[in-house]
Amino acid sequence: MNGSEAAERLVSLDVFRGLTMLLLIGEGARVYDVMLSEPFAHTWVASLGINFHHHPWHGLRFWDLIQPFFMFIVGVAIPFACRRRGSGLRTAGPHVLRRAIVLLLLGMTIYIYLAERIVFRYWNVLAQLAFTYPLAFLLMRLHWARQLAASVALIACAELLYRFAGIPGFDQPFVPDRNFGTYVDFLLMGWNTFEGGHWVTFNAVSTSAHTIWGVLAGQLLMSALPARRKLAVLAAGGIACLAIGYALDPWTPIVKRIATSSFVFASGGWCLLALALCYWLVDIKGWKRYTSFAVAVGMNSLFAFLFINLGGATAVHRLVWPFMRSLFEGAGAGAQLMATALLTWLSIWALCQWMYRRRIFINI
Repeated sequence: MNGSEAAERLVSLDVFRGLTMLLLIGEGARVYDVMLSEPFAHTWVASLGINFHHHPWHGLRFWDLIQPFFMFIVGVAIPFACRRRGSGLRTAGPHVLRRAIVLLLLGMTIYIYLAERIVFRYWNVLAQLAFTYPLAFLLMRLHWARQLAASVALIACAELLYRFAGIPGFDQPFVPDRNFGTYVDFLLMGWNTFEGGHWVTFNAVSTSAHTIWGVLAGQLLMSALPARRKLAVLAAGGIACLAIGYALDPWTPIVKRIATSSFVFASGGWCLLALALCYWLVDIKGWKRYTSFAVAVGMNSLFAFLFINLGGATAVHRLVWPFMRSLFEGAGAGAQLMATALLTWLSIWALCQWMYRRRIFINI
């Protein structure tokens, strides 16, 4: 990364991406599973740890925001990337198409690795981005109002199909495995779609709004408006989305697993507010000197995501466990498990830090 490229980077976006990725590394290191394990049952640790697991259905926990964060962050980065490469279909189009194909293949590879057999799954963030990323890129040339209208139209389309498609056996819009999204997966994957914890591929349609809103936020941050005006727009947009999402909840329940309209608005509001907070602290208040721990991970987020999902975190955990088991033998099982998870987390972060210092970046 040369000097001019570094000057063009929105450091707050790298921080936002890095913090999100650090949380995912914590999951790969099993920190959150340990928090809910027997040694910590009925303690404040377990009460905190439940928020680092997806809600089983109707409701919104902190962990339900991680995938929206990533899809939103990718959208924010698109205008900045196009400023360097160009935004025309001829100049950037082939790169966008190639990247979408690679994202889809990587997303499927993770499921194949986990299942240890050939399966077709499109639920994780990489597979979903393969749809939302090129769509947001294509819409980017439109006026901001038309981009916003397109995002709302996608949400409304999903809402209407869930409510009124009327497919026999899949005509209960907000019931697990009996909704339109499950029907689409049944067409794509057959009966084994019911193995997936109620997630649906069709989520990519409504959650495209997150990536489109990210593009709008990126275009706003690239504009000539004063920094505090940009901050105000981000914050106002976030509050408006939260109000819409939670107001819809009595009629359309907030369900992350099928990305209902209320969920998309509520989680999108938190995305905008999280970016606003990072922008205020890093780019307005100038706290950049304190952010390198997150930037190092944020600039290698794809590597970190693949590392923890393709066995890297498990390998580190296995390597660390014998030492922590011996060192904390007298402190009990809880201390042994937590020390192993935390050291695994720290080790993966250190690997990202090592790569960052040597300017090793894994991109597609």
